[in-house]
Amino acid sequence: MGVGDDFRTFCGSLAVTQRSVISERYELITRRLNLDFYNTDSRVQHSVQVGSYGRGTATAKTSDVDMIFWLPLSQYYRFDAYSGNGQSALLQAVRASVRATYSSTSVGADGQVVSVPFHDGINFEVLPAFENSDRSFTYPDANNSGRWRVTSPRPEIEAMNLMDSLCNGNLKNLCKMARAWKHVWSVPMSGLLIDTLAYQFIKDYEYRERSFLYYDFMSRDFFEFLRSHSPLQTRWLAPGSGQHVYREGNFEYKALQVKNIAAAACAYQADTYGGVARAKWRQIYGTKFPA
Repeated sequence: MGVGDDFRTFCGSLAVTQRSVISERYELITRRLNLDFYNTDSRVQHSVQVGSYGRGTATAKTSDVDMIFWLPLSQYYRFDAYSGNGQSALLQAVRASVRATYSSTSVGADGQVVSVPFHDGINFEVLPAFENSDRSFTYPDANNSGRWRVTSPRPEIEAMNLMDSLCNGNLKNLCKMARAWKHVWSVPMSGLLIDTLAYQFIKDYEYRERSFLYYDFMSRDFFEFLRSHSPLQTRWLAPGSGQHVYREGNFEYKALQVKNIAAAACAYQADTYGGVARAKWRQIYGTKFPA
């Protein structure tokens, strides 16, 4: 196989493999919350998948499935009227609802989300919220005595979907490959920062519409793009929403390291591509890359 075939196989191996299980659990959680807060047994209303699953950039290694469930506005007024940390009380109410379906699961309420961990390692993080007129969401933050915050994931999902369609599906594949690099090299980057920088890189990339045959160049050039950032920059603007995405650590040096490895792998053209080049890509992306 050539380099294009190898990258096609590699990207296929990164795909989420438990989609039917995830969808069933997502719908059951949605149904439970609808029963308790809306008196309806809908499996789809009042909820949306967000995070890497919502943006379509999750990989098989992604363990957290993020979802937002928005409650009736009357619940906001109810909990906002509490004399102390109504946000925490709201999280506990949602936790109690979810436990009615998953009583044997260790459902917990964190500072902002209700966590529903499963035995197979998949963890649902349910963010209870209230839908705003601009399609954003107001959600509870129970930390430091409690307050309300706002998030706007829908424009981010729409921006990622649009750019991916303009790039022949290459944006989401790049995001997934970057996640593989993150896992292998322990890179301190959140999934949203990976997606944000991949979006910024590919929107003006000269090969953005090309086939898998150009994924070696795309990898090399993306790592160069990451390396070129200043370690002093602390935040970026998420595509679509313009919300701040913050740095978790220094990723530039590790990007430089793998950029040099990628450049060496790219030096092998079609007639010389083989085991040596594959070993370099496996050094960057791990053992899911074909040997």
